[in-house]
Amino acid sequence: MNLKAERGAATRDRVLSIATRLFADRGYDDTSIEVVLQESGLSRGALYHHYAGKDALFEAVLEATESAIGGKIRQAVRGITDPAAALRAGVLAWISLAGDPVIQRIVLIDAPAVMGWERWRAMEERYSFGMLKAALGATGAVPAAFLDLHAHMLLAAVNESALMVARGGDPTTAMAAVEEFLRRLLQP
Repeated sequence: MNLKAERGAATRDRVLSIATRLFADRGYDDTSIEVVLQESGLSRGALYHHYAGKDALFEAVLEATESAIGGKIRQAVRGITDPAAALRAGVLAWISLAGDPVIQRIVLIDAPAVMGWERWRAMEERYSFGMLKAALGATGAVPAAFLDLHAHMLLAAVNESALMVARGGDPTTAMAAVEEFLRRLLQP
């Protein structure tokens, strides 16, 4: 890679890091391009060279966040050969990750509103939801004709469980209750 490309990649990474923090702390609506420019030290032209605008910057932040989530879930299920056990481990990993305020704000709260449900769901299909659907399908517990429906319903239960844990008064107790519920729900 040449020096110019390396500098461009470093600039994109730095802007993504700053934007991720700002979107997580302030939310999409209260994060202005001006604040990103101020914190990054970039000119408007330099920022727009890499990202067409605030929506494109948010989408890049979401994509990076989803990719990181997918990597952590894959790590949590690595080496588990039983499909049902892998599904449970992946779901519990997601619930733990969803307790992270960055993930809550960017993925669960702002993404559907900013990107619209269809674009957000298309990205989810490439990452978390796609992994969930594949894992559910691997268990053989759901006929193929109903896989998409079951995966959507399971995702709804999992996301609500994650929000319960994240917003509950005692996350340890809430996580234990959710783990027990999911173990029963996902019994082979």
